[in-house]
Amino acid sequence: MKPHRVSAFFALLSILWLTAAPAWGVNKEMVQLQTQVQQLQEQMTAMQRSFDERMGVMRNLVEQDTDAVNKVANALNSLQTTLQKQQSEGGNKVDQLSGQIQALNDTMDEIKVRLAKVTKQLEDMQASQQSIQAQQAQAQAQQQALKDAPPPDVLYNNAVRDYTGGKNDLASQEFTEYLKFYPNTDLAGNCYFYLGEIQFRAANYQQAVQSYDQVLQNFPSGNKAASAQLKKGFALIELGKQDDGVAELRHVVQRYPHSPEALQARERMRKLGVSSTRG
Repeated sequence: MKPHRVSAFFALLSILWLTAAPAWGVNKEMVQLQTQVQQLQEQMTAMQRSFDERMGVMRNLVEQDTDAVNKVANALNSLQTTLQKQQSEGGNKVDQLSGQIQALNDTMDEIKVRLAKVTKQLEDMQASQQSIQAQQAQAQAQQQALKDAPPPDVLYNNAVRDYTGGKNDLASQEFTEYLKFYPNTDLAGNCYFYLGEIQFRAANYQQAVQSYDQVLQNFPSGNKAASAQLKKGFALIELGKQDDGVAELRHVVQRYPHSPEALQARERMRKLGVSSTRG
């Protein structure tokens, strides 16, 4: 609380012994203020409990505001007592008392603003803490899953063996599992390519295009990049997107002119009756 606010409280207590006779309207304002003080005290108690359970970074701020609210409450109690004692006396000081009550009201408004800021900071801290806890839980789950996963070479070799053996469903499951546990290794690009091949065999050309794109976007220098671009072109042609497919085949010829994939691309474009270069 600002120093002049604290001084105002003690000045108020001194004035109370010199002032006379409240009006009935002043008593009504007193009741309203006391109600607000009680509500604020309850709010401070709940916030204090929340802070004790979580981080204590902002505890001093809450304690300062709690102290401010308690001082206002004490001042109001003293004012109430004085007013009750002076009910039978004259009312020439009503305006002065009303001014003092207005000062208390201003102080309460200031405290409410501070409490709103502290509450917002607490909510932000709690949201941040929950986010960190969620990230930690996810990281722990991934670590545990990685511990339980088969070695990468074993998982990959099994998947390739089943793919070669025509066990497409099993191979697809194994390639997907490899990508789940080891998404950033060099062999992950191969897994995406083989998934695309399985999808191409099943005539799921749109899914195949997406798998080939994973190779081209994430593993552009991998050993399956040329094959992925060639097969993406074939898949697009199967989808009826001949212009897009031919564009992919031309990229293969331009980027890998002496590769087996370039020969296949030229042959496919010859059958389509289009040039392997842009005319």
